[in-house]
Amino acid sequence: MSAQQLSDLIRFARRNSPYYRDLYASLPPGTDRLTDLPVVDQREFWAANTLQDNRVLTGPLSEATVFRTGGTTGSPKFSFYTRDEWRTFVTSFGQGLVDVGLRPGHRVADLFYAGELYASFLFVLDSLAHAPVDNVRLPIGGGAPPESTIPTLRQLAAQVVAGTPTTLCRLAEQLAAGGARLDAVELLLFGGEALFPDQRRLLAAAFPNAEVRSVGYASVDAGLLGRPVPGSDARVHRDFAPYAVVEILDDTTDEPITEPGRPGRVVVTSLFRRLMPVIRYPAGDRAEWTGTGEGHFRILGRAEEGVRVGPVSLYTQDAQEAVAAADRDGRVVGMQLVVRRWEGRDGLVLRLATAPSDPADGPDGGLDDLAKAVVTELETVRPLYPDSVRSGFVHPLSVEWARHRDLTVNPRSGKLVRVLDERPTA
Repeated sequence: MSAQQLSDLIRFARRNSPYYRDLYASLPPGTDRLTDLPVVDQREFWAANTLQDNRVLTGPLSEATVFRTGGTTGSPKFSFYTRDEWRTFVTSFGQGLVDVGLRPGHRVADLFYAGELYASFLFVLDSLAHAPVDNVRLPIGGGAPPESTIPTLRQLAAQVVAGTPTTLCRLAEQLAAGGARLDAVELLLFGGEALFPDQRRLLAAAFPNAEVRSVGYASVDAGLLGRPVPGSDARVHRDFAPYAVVEILDDTTDEPITEPGRPGRVVVTSLFRRLMPVIRYPAGDRAEWTGTGEGHFRILGRAEEGVRVGPVSLYTQDAQEAVAAADRDGRVVGMQLVVRRWEGRDGLVLRLATAPSDPADGPDGGLDDLAKAVVTELETVRPLYPDSVRSGFVHPLSVEWARHRDLTVNPRSGKLVRVLDERPTA
């Protein structure tokens, strides 16, 4: 299916989807501009987009593939693609793989996760199959243990490895633990979550000849979001025109942002999906226009990836920046925020991972000093936290040292769980 005119999509959704009919009920019949349409409320959208008595779909569920999303946080949700829509999805995404270095004959290992209605493994495999250059596809999967994956990569002479940053880092940690590396790998393609500088250091040791680049920006619920842009900043993407329209909206007013460098939330309209229309749908991320090219934007992280500890709001980006400022020797290769509650108060634990080659396990490894420096940096950018400690509202910040393999991941997607809330619910 080719991209359709926005006005046609709006009319089709109003006529055939009970959800969009109600959402646009107060709008004039001829409304055809995005900025005249309300932004979708995700909670209302998913309350209407159910398996039974679905009010979002524009027709009966008689020909489609069903995928599950929302497995990292919240209850699972379901997305639906017809075969034509899926073909458009993977063909467009496959074209973007050439932008980041896919070359004719490349042997590509797909280490994304499969099964349980999860889309990423099939999506990347089909995108490679529909890419405009020949390639050899190695469908290994993210669930395979590193002990078997590494020999397979060597045996099949993989030149490209694609997976979540967490999967790639666990592979790198296994290599580093054995004093090994994969010199034949030329390209590491990450997706599904952000990649941070601490993880790049671990990957560089295990894959010394590989460039690390984004596989592209997409999600099974929102669809096509961003085609990777070659360059040193893997966060920069450009919109998938003419198949999708990306907007960056002001957090407070929902007005479209047009100037570069001003952050806002990402909202997408998919122009090729008709069974489950996606019109001004919040993607869950923050971004900013770069001003370096038409439709170029930089992803800044999840819109609400953080946690409330007592009266204090903390975001993973705050903690990442604190670690980066304190860790001048590059010893930290992964991080999680862990929230616990004891003695009637909340407390935040920074779980920081070091590389297997780091000789920091002993009492003289210098980790105590590094932990103190990280805490100092974070308290500097979030002074409400130490203020709340002094007031008796929360426990002091603490650091827990681990290896990357000890960090908790989502068992279905393999993505790193950046915030763990271990507070009792009853």
